[in-house]
Amino acid sequence: MYALPEGYAITEAGIGDIPAIVEADKAAAKLFAPTGLLRPEALNDHVPVDVLTTEITDKNVFVMRDEADIAVGFILIRPRGTGLYLDQISVHPDHGQKGLGSALMLTVIEQAEERRLPHVSLSTFRDLPWNGPFYASLGFKELPRDKYEPYMFEIEEAQEPLMDITKRCFMRRRVRRPLFRFKKPVQARI
Repeated sequence: MYALPEGYAITEAGIGDIPAIVEADKAAAKLFAPTGLLRPEALNDHVPVDVLTTEITDKNVFVMRDEADIAVGFILIRPRGTGLYLDQISVHPDHGQKGLGSALMLTVIEQAEERRLPHVSLSTFRDLPWNGPFYASLGFKELPRDKYEPYMFEIEEAQEPLMDITKRCFMRRRVRRPLFRFKKPVQARI
């Protein structure tokens, strides 16, 4: 487990966390304003409340809590295709540069391991320092287009009205798969 800064903890999200999650998501989106990579309407966007409600119920949302027990960051993950997909990660900029994003990403990887999924995939801006290079530092590699799964093309289609998808890529990281964790138990012969 990643050593968190004092006063922070990662937990499953609850329905009561939704307003803080939305606030963190909207604040994090504003970091993209000077890049010109997102269209203006995307800068004010956030994960819809109905999606958060469903995914919290399905145990697919985890939050970073500060010492006041307020969600200051989150991850939204879902099994998609052949692995676990990171739909969204956001950390409120007031809590940035503390390693919280790295800790949340390690939680994503741990969730893939616990769910016995072989890899984690995500979509990101290829060259933006806190996007592609950040994920590469955590072991993610850009996925060649001929290896895209069908859902990835659907995501690209949904993103196209809001951003320049030519500057984006899908990245993937395999997770540890200890053999004993996936083998069927051997039955004793009599």
